[in-house]
Order: sequence, then C-alpha cells, then structure tokens
Amino acid sequence: MADDQNIVGGSLKQQIARLFEESLRVTVPEELDVAPAIAPCQNANFGDYQCNNAMGLWSKLKGKGTQFRGPQPIGKAIMDNLPQSEMIESCSIAGPGFVNVVLSRKWIAKSIQKMLVDGIEIWAPRLPVKRAVVDFSSPNIAKEMHVGHLRSTIIGDTLARMLEFSNVKVLRRNHVGDWGTQFGMLIEYLFELFPDGEGANEQAIGDLQAFYKASKQKFDEDPAFKERAQKAVVSLQAGEEKYRKAWTDICEISRNEFERVYQRLGIQLEEKGESFYNPYIPGVLELLRQKGLIEESQGAQVIFIEGKNIPLIVVKSDGGFNYASTDLAALWYRLNEEKAEWIIYVTDVGQRDHFDMFFTAAKRAGWLPSDENQYPKVNHVGFGLVLGEDGKRFRTRSTETVKLVDLLDEARNKCRAALVERGRDWTEEELDQTSEAVGYGAVKYADLKNNRTTNYTFSFEQMLSDKGNTAVYLLYAHARIASIIQRSGKDIEQLKRTGTLNLAHTDERTLGLHLLQFAEIVEESITNLLPNVLCEYLYNLSEDFTRFYTNCQVVGSEEETSRLLLCEATAIVMRQAFYLLGITPVYKL
Repeated sequence: MADDQNIVGGSLKQQIARLFEESLRVTVPEELDVAPAIAPCQNANFGDYQCNNAMGLWSKLKGKGTQFRGPQPIGKAIMDNLPQSEMIESCSIAGPGFVNVVLSRKWIAKSIQKMLVDGIEIWAPRLPVKRAVVDFSSPNIAKEMHVGHLRSTIIGDTLARMLEFSNVKVLRRNHVGDWGTQFGMLIEYLFELFPDGEGANEQAIGDLQAFYKASKQKFDEDPAFKERAQKAVVSLQAGEEKYRKAWTDICEISRNEFERVYQRLGIQLEEKGESFYNPYIPGVLELLRQKGLIEESQGAQVIFIEGKNIPLIVVKSDGGFNYASTDLAALWYRLNEEKAEWIIYVTDVGQRDHFDMFFTAAKRAGWLPSDENQYPKVNHVGFGLVLGEDGKRFRTRSTETVKLVDLLDEARNKCRAALVERGRDWTEEELDQTSEAVGYGAVKYADLKNNRTTNYTFSFEQMLSDKGNTAVYLLYAHARIASIIQRSGKDIEQLKRTGTLNLAHTDERTLGLHLLQFAEIVEESITNLLPNVLCEYLYNLSEDFTRFYTNCQVVGSEEETSRLLLCEATAIVMRQAFYLLGITPVYKL
C-alpha cells in the first residue's frame, strides 16, 4: 500500500478517481491510457462509490498472457493497490470485480467543516476551459419579448452562472436581431406615417410591436411598398444619417423593453447583435472562399454540407447576407478576437439543423477540431416549447403570444396574494421582496427542472404549489433551516470556528455525503448542459434534510452544535444552488 495521500481539490468523484488512477498505474502499468471509471453505487448497501474498470481491463488483457485469471482478481488487485487515504473507511469486491468504496464519516465531516470555514468556493468544479461565450436570450429588435424567449434567457443564464462558479470567464452575449430587411420595412413605414422624420421617436411610436405588424402586412401586400422598403435597407446599410438615426431610436426603444424583463429576472447580458458582426462578414466569407468552401448555386453563394439536401446559403441571390453569414462572422470573431474556448448557443430545438450545418462548415474551414471533445468547441443547447394546459403552444385567450413582462408580473402578484392570505406579519417591503423572489423563482424553477429538450406545460397552479418539486417547496425548506438556526439562539459564525461536526446518525451521514457531492453535480450539469440535473440534486437535498430533521433533534439535543453546523452547511449549499439557478433565497415564508 502506498503512503497516505494528501488529496485536495476537485469534486468528490475526482478525488476518488485520483486514488484509483494511482492504483491502476501500479496494477496494470502496461495500460497507461486507462482512465478510472468511477460512479456512485446504485445500491447504498454496497458502498458510496464504485470503480468499474475490472471487466474492461480483463477484455483487453485476457489475450496477452496476463497474470490475472479473470475480472475479479483484477478488481482485487486494484483494491489492494489503492493508496492509503483518510477518505476511505473500507473497500470490498462485488460481482465481476467492482471495487466498492465506503467513505469515512470522519473525513466527510472534516470536509464539510472545511467548507464552512473557507467558503463554498472550495467546492467549485474544475473545468478544462478558462474562457467561454454563452449566446442566449437573443430577441429581435422591434418585436416584444414573449414566453418563447423565456427558456433561452433562463437556461442561458443558469449555464453562465455554473461556468462562472467554476472559475470560467464567461462572455454573456445577447445576439439580438437588429439588422436586415425588417428594418427597411419598419423605417419606411414610419417615415410614410410621420413625414417629418420623427417616426422613430419614442413618443410618436408608442407601441413598436403594432407598427411592426402593420409594416409587415403592407410589405406582404403592397409590391411598391416592398420595393421602397428594400431600398431603405440599402440606405440603412450604406449609413445614411436619416435611416441610421431611425434605426438607432428603434433599437433603443426595444432595449428599454427588454431591460424590463431582464431586471425582473436578474439577468446580466452584453449586447452584441447582428449589426456588430456585419462589418466582419465580407472578410470571413473571403477566408472561406480561399479554402474552396463557397460555391455558386442558383445565383446564391453556398457551402455544401455532406448528408444535407439543402446547402448552407451564405450570400443570397440578391447579394444580401443572412443568418448563416452572420453566424459564421460571429464564430470567427469569438474564436479569434475574444479567444473563446467553448461557445454555447441557447436556442429552440427547431434550429438544430442550422447549427449542425454551420458547425460542420466551421470544421471544414479548420476553425474547429473534428473531435467534438477537443477545444475550442461549440454546442447548440436546444430546448422544447412552452405549452398551455390545452397541450398547445402557450398563448393568451386572444391567441396572442404571451408577453413575458405580463407573465412575470402575474406570477409575482399571485405570490403576493397568497402571502397576504396566509396572514403573517409582513411589512410592505417584505411582501414586495418575498413575492418577487418566490414568483420569479417559481417560473424559473418550473422551466429548469425539466430536461430542456422536452416541451413543458406552463401552469401557475403547479409552479406556485408548496408541495412537490417546486421552487416554493424548496424556498420553504431553506426558510425552515434559517428558522431552526435562529431559534437556537447560537452564534453560527462562532460555531463554525469552534464547533465540531459529527455524523454519527445514519441520516446525518446521508445528508453529509449528499452535501459533499455538490461539486460533481454542478460539473455534470454544466458538462452535459442540463440544468435539470442541478434541480434534481437540490430537491433530493431538501428531502434528505427533511428526513434528517425528522429523525434527529437539533435544538436542545446533546448533539446540538454538530447538528446546527450540518443545518448551516445545508443552507449554504442550497443558497449556492439557488444562485446558480438564478433564484433569490428567502429566510421567512
């Protein structure tokens, strides 16, 4: 057995993997490329984690005259060669060589106490990237944000938060649609409506969305207007002052509307819209031409993608640019100017084909490696629809798409009414803050707890319930922990420095182990780009805490200090999980 190892840093799974990595080097020195296969035990009766390398190694070694006579002897050798560590209480072999590991209660308690003193940051995952772009939200200028933008905004923000927690520099990009034909259409309509040129003035416009719809209808029905609108696009792109000013005013009005949503959701974004990348398009397309990727097809310039019936159009037959040309310019800029190692695009699943083709073109150009596990890399994070309770796309009764601001305000107002009905003593400030935290948090969590690739049904009744897997239930759990600590009358900060954590009871140990798994859950969630993994962890954590609290008296018990520390550790992890999900915790409900 090797000497005691000082294993520090990384997730719990990573720390266990490092022990097994050393054992594998000793056990099978000829197989240097074998990575430890570590997973939580499916059956807690066998242990906490298991190493599953034995069977795979046996299939590699059995034809090479190996000393081993099957997978179980390999598993036993791996177990025997494990370096000594205070992490491990015991090991055992099961089935065809699975090495089961039981972690030391004392080490689990010691690790939690270290977090209490040094902060939750020491449990941050370690990722192989330092700089990432998350492209999310991305509404269109002159159109109102609606429920269809909800998922992109919420999912993108959570992914950005998880990356930031993992010490990755994140460029939060709002790739707004602020360029193209629709602006010629809208500006020309406004100029005709307001001949004095003040058509893009905020007071004159009032409802930009209504003007957009009217201009679109005229564009579709009036060929003469359509021609004038197309000329207006040329004037805008040529930089004519009158058109640029109108465009700037329209963009500013829309930004102010978007900000009302972002402010409610607590979202931070930096806008770099389509117009930002427009000057880069000609140079980027020239680079692609030099590589022989762009071909002529029916008057357009395209990139043919193997396996696709339709090519990727990068210059339309009328000479105009489109989404693909903008996206290629944006990708080139992010890789070369912003030095991003990981670029994540959060849009609906309906855009999957576009991103597949666009990414393939970038790989053919040599901008991205062909191996999707190498960096720099790109991912399209697709998501399903938000449905109404009738199973159809979520809309108002008048069949209009639901405005996001109205939806969020309704969630807040319903929460406020429920809080007032409950009859507790609330100040007006407490009511405002709590109804916003719970209302907005309920909307976010109801979205994030679902696998993002599926559709989900929007229901205020379900998301605002205080029972089951909802934000309200989880916020209640956190408020209850805060109440327990407050009721004890103890100075929790003092206890962190002087108290000792002891996980003698089974439910204490279960809760402690769950806390310690936080880092690997965040890592799994961000690596697979699935926020619902973190939601499931948070819900299970609250269930583990409820079981602990039901079976282990805290205040007034002989183990009060230890159990208060366990309560505080649970509250800290819950608050960090809430933060990563963009939810504001409450301390009273």
